[in-house]
This record gives sequence, C-alpha cells and structure tokens, in this order.
Amino acid sequence: MSSTMPLTAPLSTAPAVPPSPTAPPSPAVPRSRLNVADELLALLRQSGTEPRRNLQLEALTIAVAADLPVLLWGMPGIGKTAALTQLAAELDLPLTTVIASVHEPSDFAGLPVIGDDPARQGVPLAPPDWAVRLARQGRGLLFLDELSTAPPAVQAALLRLVLERRIGSLELPPGVRIVAAANPRSSAADGWELSAPLANRFVHLDWVHEAEVVVRGLGGVWPRAELPRLDPERLPAAVEFGRRAVCGLLTVRPELTHRVPGHETGRGRAWPSPRSWEMTVRLLAFSTAAGADREVMSLLVRGTVGDGPGLELLAAVDRMDLPAPEDLLADPAAAVLPKRGDLRQTVLDAVVAAVRARPSRERWDAAWELMALALADGAPDVLVVPVTTLAALRQDDWEVPELIERFAGALKLSRRADRSAARVGARPTTGPGRR
Repeated sequence: MSSTMPLTAPLSTAPAVPPSPTAPPSPAVPRSRLNVADELLALLRQSGTEPRRNLQLEALTIAVAADLPVLLWGMPGIGKTAALTQLAAELDLPLTTVIASVHEPSDFAGLPVIGDDPARQGVPLAPPDWAVRLARQGRGLLFLDELSTAPPAVQAALLRLVLERRIGSLELPPGVRIVAAANPRSSAADGWELSAPLANRFVHLDWVHEAEVVVRGLGGVWPRAELPRLDPERLPAAVEFGRRAVCGLLTVRPELTHRVPGHETGRGRAWPSPRSWEMTVRLLAFSTAAGADREVMSLLVRGTVGDGPGLELLAAVDRMDLPAPEDLLADPAAAVLPKRGDLRQTVLDAVVAAVRARPSRERWDAAWELMALALADGAPDVLVVPVTTLAALRQDDWEVPELIERFAGALKLSRRADRSAARVGARPTTGPGRR
C-alpha cells in the first residue's frame, strides 16, 4: 500500500438523491462570463458622428458622388477600412468588401461555364456571388481592400471591373460605387507596385490621421460623412467651368495631355492622360456645384493627374477668376483687386502690359489709380515691378501725376531690402579651415 496521499479528495460514489417534488425552485442561473464580455464589447462598439470639417473626407465624398473609383493610400492601421465602413453606414449603402490579393484572376474576369452547345452559344463567364448580390441590390459600396498586395495578374483582371463595372457577363448597376485601399509597397505585406493602367483609373487620395479627429473618435464621436449638396442652379455653370479650366490649360501646355512617369513608383500613382483629365473635368464640376473650397479641390485634382499638372491647373483656375485689364482701366474707381499677393501682382502686371500695348495718357493715368488702390490695401512689395515699368512708359508730354509721390517710400524700402539681401548673399560662408 502506497503511503503517498492524493492531491484531491476522492469523488463520492453514493447515488444521487432526486429532488423532492415539493422542493423550492432553484435560483436563476447567472449569466456566463462570456455573455458579460459580449455586453462590454457591444458598449465599446457604440459610437456617434458629428458634423466636423475633414478635408480628406470631403474629397472622398465628392469623388464618390461623381461616381469615380477612389483609391485611399495610407500606412497600416491609419483607419482606411474604418472610414469606408462608416462612409457606407452614413450613406446607407450595403458594404461589400473584397480583398483582391486572396482571389484568382478568374474571380474578377469571370469563371467559364460550359453550356449545352458551346459551339453555337459560346462559353459564358459567370460572375462571383458577391457581384451577383450587388447586382440584385442595385446599389452598394464595393470596397477593394489591400489592392497593393494583389499580384500583376489579378491587377490586370481588375481593369475591366474598375473602369467598365463588368465582371464576366455581369455589369454592375449605376448605384454601385467603387472605393479601394492600399498600403505603400514598403509597408504592404508582400506588396507590389500598381500597374500603370490600373493606377490611371483611380482618384488617389492620401489618407492621413489627424490627432484631434482620432482623439474625438476614440471618445466615441467621429466626423460625419455626407454626400455634397449640389446647387441645382449652378450645374450648367459648373460643367462649363470644369471644361474651360482643363481645356484652357491643355491648350497652352499640350505636353501635359499624356505624360507617363518614367519610374515604376510614379506610374503606380496619379499621372495625366486623356482619361484622367476627363475625370478631372468631372471633379471640377462637382466641386464647383458643391461649393467646395480650394483645399478640397486641390486634393482631388492632384490625386487624379498628379502633383505637377494638378498645381498648374489650380494656378490656371486662379487666373480664370482674375478681372480683365481693360475692365480695370475703363473704371479704376470701381476696381476690386485680388487679396492674394501673387494674384494681385499678376493683375497689375497685366494692366501695365495693356497700357504698353495701347499707350495713351488716359490709360496711363488710370493705371496709376489702380496702383494707388493696390498700395492702400496691400503689401507694397508687389508694386515694385509694375510701378517701375509703368513709370518707364511715360512720354515727354505726359505730366507726372501727383499720386506718384505715394510710391516713393515703398520703392525706397524695397530697394533697401534688395541691397541688404545682396550683401547677405555676398557674405563669405564659413567652411573648413575658415574662421
């Protein structure tokens, strides 16, 4: 017989006694710990929204309203998927998420199905189940996640889906919007650069976090995603504005019509082509009809044709709203000059150029009145070049106007600043062996 004692007491082998029929009912069974944990998780998932200014969210909703495919670029964990989930909920659109990298090319091109007589009827390409559900619903938000982890063969199969909304023999209804998300190749799991044809089909938006927005969201309140309110009375003018801006730029800069970047990374982002310029016209029209500000328009334009062409277009848009020089010279007392210094100098230079083209005493005097107006409510440094040039246009029989004395101080101050800058530039720099 072993002397080792058991660690626990042996279980009783006595038969169980059935409860008495007259015994009181047993107490309610307490909730399991897992049920309590689920309640806590449900409380943590609860959040609300508030009307809050968010430029990247405004740009996203305008592109979605314009029915253009959008690609959100951002580091992992930045909130791209959460933003799309919240966007679908706010817009009351069923959300369908498809991770492109775990699918075969045939999942997007369509699976061949052999019928009774393929020689006569052909072989149709059957769409996947999620595409059929979207077609039956008639509306929804198709979210193509982790796009930069899709291999080239899958990216090629996505071309027709993104541009033509076709999957095999099925065409998605107009009520379906397409938004994708991607991580930069350096931070993607087994990442690939996007192919140039696929990248050129998207509006590219860089998704970055704002600390204040994140803090509010973690506290339970996120910015509200709302479709833009389009002014019905501005629709024709908005279309005319978008077309005039793009056509005006490409008329003077035809080399921007189609310019594929020379490096692989650039080809995987936004770059100018006839297709992306057509998308830009649409975005300008929607931004104008929605009354979007310049920052939102900048995100959309640069995300469609790239930073360089986009900035040139924005500069052209700024010049479109500038007053005509002849109108200013005709009535200088009623003139309204731009507030921005660069635009104001552009207008004043145009006025001087107009006087040079058709010089007369009356036009010369009117130009001086405009210069005095600019001096009264703006920085004097923008006047140095136009005032100096205008003074050089004086003819011998033209009397010097009295108001020209107002510019003496500004010109003197500007010349003094130029001389100081020149002295600083000529000062020898400290280098090795120089004390």
